[in-house]
Amino acid sequence: MLNQNFREDVVVKVSGFTIVRNAVQLDFPLVESIRSILPLCDEVVVNVGKSDDDTLSVVRSMADPKIRILETEWDLSKRNFVFGEETLRAMRDCRYPWGVYIQADEVLHEDGAEELRRAIEENDGDPRVEGLLVRYLHFYGGLDTVATHRRWYRREIRAVRLDPGLDIRPYQGAQGFRVGPNARKTRARLTGAQMFHYGWGRPAKALQAKRAVTRGFFPNKQPDTAPLLPWIPGIRPFRGQHPAVARDWVEARRYDPERRIGPRFFHPQHVRLYISDAIERLTGHRVFEFRNYTLV
Repeated sequence: MLNQNFREDVVVKVSGFTIVRNAVQLDFPLVESIRSILPLCDEVVVNVGKSDDDTLSVVRSMADPKIRILETEWDLSKRNFVFGEETLRAMRDCRYPWGVYIQADEVLHEDGAEELRRAIEENDGDPRVEGLLVRYLHFYGGLDTVATHRRWYRREIRAVRLDPGLDIRPYQGAQGFRVGPNARKTRARLTGAQMFHYGWGRPAKALQAKRAVTRGFFPNKQPDTAPLLPWIPGIRPFRGQHPAVARDWVEARRYDPERRIGPRFFHPQHVRLYISDAIERLTGHRVFEFRNYTLV
Protein backbone atom coordinates (compact mmCIF):
# COMPACT_ATOMS: atom_id res chain seq x y z
CA MET A 1 0.00 0.00 0.00
CA LEU A 2 1.12 3.61 -0.45
CA ASN A 3 2.74 4.93 2.73
CA GLN A 4 1.14 7.84 4.56
CA ASN A 5 3.93 10.30 3.74
CA PHE A 6 4.06 9.49 0.04
CA ARG A 7 1.49 12.09 -1.07
CA GLU A 8 3.05 15.04 0.82
CA ASP A 9 5.59 15.98 -1.87
CA VAL A 10 3.54 15.19 -4.96
CA VAL A 11 4.51 17.51 -7.81
CA VAL A 12 2.79 15.79 -10.75
CA LYS A 13 -0.96 15.48 -10.88
CA VAL A 14 -2.19 12.12 -12.18
CA SER A 15 -5.54 11.10 -13.68
CA GLY A 16 -6.83 7.55 -13.80
CA PHE A 17 -9.19 6.41 -16.53
CA THR A 18 -11.17 3.34 -17.50
CA ILE A 19 -14.19 2.28 -19.53
CA VAL A 20 -16.86 -0.25 -18.64
CA ARG A 21 -20.19 -1.61 -19.80
CA ASN A 22 -22.29 -4.49 -18.39
CA ALA A 23 -19.79 -5.17 -15.63
CA VAL A 24 -22.34 -7.03 -13.50
CA GLN A 25 -23.33 -9.44 -16.28
CA LEU A 26 -19.68 -10.03 -17.16
CA ASP A 27 -18.66 -10.31 -13.49
CA PHE A 28 -15.76 -7.89 -13.77
CA PRO A 29 -13.86 -6.94 -10.59
CA LEU A 30 -14.85 -3.36 -11.38
CA VAL A 31 -14.87 -1.90 -7.88
CA GLU A 32 -11.60 -3.64 -7.08
CA SER A 33 -10.08 -2.39 -10.33
CA ILE A 34 -10.92 1.24 -9.64
CA ARG A 35 -9.87 1.02 -6.00
CA SER A 36 -6.49 -0.38 -6.99
CA ILE A 37 -5.52 2.84 -8.79
CA LEU A 38 -7.26 5.38 -6.54
CA PRO A 39 -4.29 5.78 -4.14
CA LEU A 40 -1.95 6.94 -6.91
CA CYS A 41 -4.43 9.14 -8.78
CA ASP A 42 -5.81 12.60 -8.10
CA GLU A 43 -8.93 11.77 -10.08
CA VAL A 44 -10.33 8.71 -11.85
CA VAL A 45 -12.52 9.13 -14.93
CA VAL A 46 -14.91 6.22 -15.48
CA ASN A 47 -16.61 6.05 -18.86
CA VAL A 48 -19.74 4.00 -18.17
CA GLY A 49 -21.48 2.88 -21.34
CA LYS A 50 -25.25 2.45 -21.29
CA SER A 51 -25.67 -1.03 -19.85
CA ASP A 52 -28.24 -3.78 -19.45
CA ASP A 53 -27.46 -4.16 -15.76
CA ASP A 54 -26.58 -2.07 -12.68
CA THR A 55 -23.06 -1.08 -13.73
CA LEU A 56 -23.73 2.64 -13.33
CA SER A 57 -25.18 2.11 -9.84
CA VAL A 58 -22.13 0.07 -8.86
CA VAL A 59 -19.77 2.89 -9.79
CA ARG A 60 -21.96 5.50 -8.11
CA SER A 61 -22.07 3.43 -4.93
CA MET A 62 -18.30 3.81 -4.51
CA ALA A 63 -19.02 7.45 -3.58
CA ASP A 64 -15.39 8.52 -3.80
CA PRO A 65 -14.84 12.24 -4.48
CA LYS A 66 -11.97 11.43 -6.85
CA ILE A 67 -14.26 9.48 -9.21
CA ARG A 68 -15.87 11.32 -12.12
CA ILE A 69 -18.43 9.38 -14.16
CA LEU A 70 -19.05 9.88 -17.86
CA GLU A 71 -22.43 8.45 -18.83
CA THR A 72 -22.14 7.48 -22.49
CA GLU A 73 -23.74 5.41 -25.20
CA TRP A 74 -21.31 3.34 -27.25
CA ASP A 75 -21.60 2.74 -30.97
CA LEU A 76 -21.38 -1.07 -30.92
CA SER A 77 -21.54 -1.22 -34.70
CA LYS A 78 -17.83 -0.29 -34.63
CA ARG A 79 -17.12 -3.66 -33.01
CA ASN A 80 -13.63 -3.93 -31.53
CA PHE A 81 -12.76 -0.33 -32.43
CA VAL A 82 -15.42 0.98 -30.04
CA PHE A 83 -13.15 0.16 -27.09
CA GLY A 84 -10.38 2.40 -28.42
CA GLU A 85 -12.84 5.16 -29.23
CA GLU A 86 -14.40 5.10 -25.76
CA THR A 87 -11.02 4.87 -24.06
CA LEU A 88 -9.93 7.95 -26.00
CA ARG A 89 -13.08 9.73 -24.82
CA ALA A 90 -12.12 8.99 -21.21
CA MET A 91 -8.51 10.10 -21.84
CA ARG A 92 -9.64 13.41 -23.28
CA ASP A 93 -11.78 14.12 -20.24
CA CYS A 94 -8.79 13.75 -17.89
CA ARG A 95 -7.53 17.01 -16.38
CA TYR A 96 -3.93 16.15 -15.49
CA PRO A 97 -0.70 15.64 -17.48
CA TRP A 98 -0.32 11.90 -16.81
CA GLY A 99 -2.93 9.17 -16.92
CA VAL A 100 -3.04 5.69 -15.40
CA TYR A 101 -5.17 3.37 -17.48
CA ILE A 102 -6.81 0.21 -16.21
CA GLN A 103 -9.29 -2.14 -17.83
CA ALA A 104 -12.32 -3.37 -15.92
CA ASP A 105 -10.98 -6.92 -15.57
CA GLU A 106 -7.55 -5.77 -14.31
CA VAL A 107 -6.36 -5.00 -10.78
CA LEU A 108 -3.07 -3.26 -9.97
CA HIS A 109 -1.14 -4.94 -7.15
CA GLU A 110 -0.46 -2.58 -4.26
CA ASP A 111 3.19 -3.64 -4.04
CA GLY A 112 3.96 -1.73 -7.25
CA ALA A 113 1.56 1.21 -6.91
CA GLU A 114 4.04 3.47 -5.16
CA GLU A 115 6.77 2.60 -7.66
CA LEU A 116 4.48 3.47 -10.57
CA ARG A 117 3.64 6.83 -9.03
CA ARG A 118 7.31 7.56 -8.36
CA ALA A 119 8.20 6.54 -11.92
CA ILE A 120 5.71 9.09 -13.25
CA GLU A 121 7.32 11.83 -11.19
CA GLU A 122 10.89 10.78 -11.99
CA ASN A 123 10.24 10.60 -15.75
CA ASP A 124 7.99 13.64 -16.07
CA GLY A 125 10.93 15.84 -17.02
CA ASP A 126 12.31 13.42 -19.61
CA PRO A 127 10.51 14.00 -22.95
CA ARG A 128 11.88 10.72 -24.31
CA VAL A 129 9.55 8.83 -21.95
CA GLU A 130 5.97 8.90 -23.21
CA GLY A 131 4.63 5.96 -21.22
CA LEU A 132 5.40 3.48 -18.46
CA LEU A 133 5.09 -0.28 -18.61
CA VAL A 134 3.66 -2.64 -16.02
CA ARG A 135 4.18 -6.39 -15.84
CA TYR A 136 1.26 -8.77 -16.36
CA LEU A 137 -0.16 -11.93 -14.90
CA HIS A 138 -2.93 -13.44 -17.02
CA PHE A 139 -5.22 -15.78 -15.09
CA TYR A 140 -6.66 -18.56 -17.20
CA GLY A 141 -9.11 -21.30 -16.30
CA GLY A 142 -9.30 -20.22 -12.68
CA LEU A 143 -7.77 -17.91 -10.12
CA ASP A 144 -4.86 -20.18 -9.25
CA THR A 145 -3.46 -20.74 -12.75
CA VAL A 146 -1.85 -18.34 -15.22
CA ALA A 147 -1.21 -18.38 -18.96
CA THR A 148 2.43 -17.75 -19.83
CA HIS A 149 3.24 -18.48 -23.47
CA ARG A 150 4.41 -15.64 -25.70
CA ARG A 151 1.01 -14.83 -27.18
CA TRP A 152 0.03 -13.47 -23.78
CA TYR A 153 1.66 -10.06 -23.43
CA ARG A 154 3.98 -9.87 -20.43
CA ARG A 155 4.17 -6.05 -20.42
CA GLU A 156 1.92 -3.23 -21.54
CA ILE A 157 1.72 0.53 -21.14
CA ARG A 158 -0.57 1.59 -18.33
CA ALA A 159 0.71 5.11 -17.60
CA VAL A 160 0.85 7.68 -20.42
CA ARG A 161 1.40 11.36 -20.94
CA LEU A 162 -1.87 13.11 -21.71
CA ASP A 163 -0.41 16.14 -23.48
CA PRO A 164 -2.73 16.71 -26.49
CA GLY A 165 0.28 17.80 -28.54
CA LEU A 166 1.74 14.30 -28.33
CA ASP A 167 -1.46 12.72 -29.63
CA ILE A 168 -1.07 9.46 -27.73
CA ARG A 169 -4.13 7.35 -28.39
CA PRO A 170 -5.44 3.83 -27.71
CA TYR A 171 -4.36 1.31 -30.30
CA GLN A 172 -7.01 -0.86 -31.97
CA GLY A 173 -8.93 -2.59 -29.15
CA ALA A 174 -7.19 -0.45 -26.49
CA GLN A 175 -4.76 -3.12 -25.32
CA GLY A 176 -2.03 -0.47 -25.48
CA PHE A 177 -1.21 2.94 -26.92
CA ARG A 178 0.43 4.38 -30.04
CA VAL A 179 1.38 7.91 -31.07
CA GLY A 180 -0.26 9.96 -33.79
CA PRO A 181 -2.26 9.02 -36.89
CA ASN A 182 0.60 6.83 -38.15
CA ALA A 183 0.51 4.75 -34.94
CA ARG A 184 4.16 5.17 -34.04
CA LYS A 185 5.16 2.94 -31.14
CA THR A 186 5.14 4.74 -27.81
CA ARG A 187 8.50 5.28 -26.14
CA ALA A 188 8.20 3.65 -22.75
CA ARG A 189 10.18 2.67 -19.67
CA LEU A 190 9.67 -0.50 -17.63
CA THR A 191 8.52 -0.43 -14.00
CA GLY A 192 8.12 -3.18 -11.45
CA ALA A 193 4.39 -2.57 -11.03
CA GLN A 194 2.28 -5.64 -11.68
CA MET A 195 -1.20 -5.92 -13.16
CA PHE A 196 -3.42 -8.92 -12.48
CA HIS A 197 -5.61 -9.68 -15.50
CA TYR A 198 -8.63 -11.73 -14.40
CA GLY A 199 -10.56 -11.81 -17.68
CA TRP A 200 -10.02 -15.53 -18.40
CA GLY A 201 -10.13 -16.61 -14.76
CA ARG A 202 -13.72 -15.59 -14.07
CA PRO A 203 -16.53 -18.10 -13.45
CA ALA A 204 -17.99 -20.05 -16.36
CA LYS A 205 -21.18 -18.00 -16.37
CA ALA A 206 -19.19 -14.82 -16.93
CA LEU A 207 -17.08 -16.46 -19.64
CA GLN A 208 -20.25 -17.58 -21.41
CA ALA A 209 -21.51 -14.00 -21.31
CA LYS A 210 -18.15 -12.86 -22.68
CA ARG A 211 -18.45 -15.34 -25.54
CA ALA A 212 -21.85 -13.93 -26.45
CA VAL A 213 -20.43 -10.39 -26.47
CA THR A 214 -17.39 -11.47 -28.48
CA ARG A 215 -19.60 -13.15 -31.06
CA GLY A 216 -21.31 -9.81 -31.60
CA PHE A 217 -17.98 -8.12 -32.33
CA PHE A 218 -16.35 -11.03 -34.20
CA PRO A 219 -19.09 -13.27 -35.67
CA ASN A 220 -16.66 -15.86 -37.09
CA LYS A 221 -14.08 -15.95 -34.31
CA GLN A 222 -15.23 -18.83 -32.09
CA PRO A 223 -17.71 -21.55 -33.10
CA ASP A 224 -20.33 -22.70 -30.63
CA THR A 225 -18.71 -26.14 -30.51
CA ALA A 226 -15.38 -24.78 -29.23
CA PRO A 227 -14.58 -25.39 -25.53
CA LEU A 228 -15.27 -22.41 -23.31
CA LEU A 229 -11.66 -22.62 -22.12
CA PRO A 230 -9.54 -24.51 -24.65
CA TRP A 231 -6.35 -26.06 -23.36
CA ILE A 232 -3.24 -24.04 -24.26
CA PRO A 233 0.48 -24.65 -23.68
CA GLY A 234 2.12 -22.83 -20.81
CA ILE A 235 -0.55 -23.00 -18.10
CA ARG A 236 1.21 -22.77 -14.74
CA PRO A 237 0.14 -22.59 -11.10
CA PHE A 238 0.05 -19.20 -9.42
CA ARG A 239 1.64 -19.24 -5.98
CA GLY A 240 1.74 -15.56 -5.10
CA GLN A 241 -0.65 -13.21 -3.33
CA HIS A 242 -3.56 -11.57 -5.10
CA PRO A 243 -3.94 -7.79 -4.67
CA ALA A 244 -5.38 -6.95 -1.27
CA VAL A 245 -8.39 -5.11 -2.74
CA ALA A 246 -9.29 -8.16 -4.85
CA ARG A 247 -8.94 -10.98 -2.32
CA ASP A 248 -12.60 -11.11 -1.30
CA TRP A 249 -13.62 -11.06 -4.98
CA VAL A 250 -11.17 -13.89 -5.70
CA GLU A 251 -12.27 -16.06 -2.77
CA ALA A 252 -15.92 -15.73 -3.78
CA ARG A 253 -15.06 -17.09 -7.25
CA ARG A 254 -12.20 -19.47 -6.63
CA TYR A 255 -14.24 -22.68 -6.89
CA ASP A 256 -16.49 -23.16 -9.89
CA PRO A 257 -17.13 -26.74 -11.11
CA GLU A 258 -18.38 -25.43 -14.47
CA ARG A 259 -15.14 -23.59 -15.20
CA ARG A 260 -13.05 -26.30 -16.82
CA ILE A 261 -10.13 -26.19 -19.21
CA GLY A 262 -10.59 -28.42 -22.25
CA PRO A 263 -8.61 -31.63 -22.76
CA ARG A 264 -4.93 -31.42 -23.52
CA PHE A 265 -3.94 -31.94 -27.15
CA PHE A 266 -0.99 -31.41 -29.45
CA HIS A 267 -0.80 -29.23 -32.53
CA PRO A 268 2.35 -28.69 -34.63
CA GLN A 269 2.12 -24.93 -33.97
CA HIS A 270 2.71 -25.65 -30.30
CA VAL A 271 6.31 -26.59 -31.08
CA ARG A 272 7.17 -22.94 -31.68
CA LEU A 273 5.66 -21.97 -28.34
CA TYR A 274 7.61 -24.65 -26.50
CA ILE A 275 10.86 -23.55 -28.16
CA SER A 276 10.32 -19.85 -27.47
CA ASP A 277 9.38 -20.67 -23.88
CA ALA A 278 12.61 -22.62 -23.43
CA ILE A 279 14.64 -19.73 -24.87
CA GLU A 280 12.94 -17.29 -22.52
CA ARG A 281 13.66 -19.48 -19.51
CA LEU A 282 17.34 -19.73 -20.46
CA THR A 283 17.99 -16.15 -21.56
CA GLY A 284 15.14 -13.98 -20.26
CA HIS A 285 14.49 -12.89 -23.86
CA ARG A 286 11.05 -13.48 -25.38
CA VAL A 287 11.45 -14.13 -29.10
CA PHE A 288 8.87 -12.75 -31.55
CA GLU A 289 7.30 -10.72 -28.76
CA PHE A 290 4.58 -8.31 -29.90
CA ARG A 291 5.17 -4.83 -28.50
CA ASN A 292 3.10 -1.66 -28.71
CA TYR A 293 6.14 0.24 -27.42
CA THR A 294 9.83 1.00 -27.85
CA LEU A 295 11.95 0.68 -24.71
CA VAL A 296 13.96 3.77 -23.75
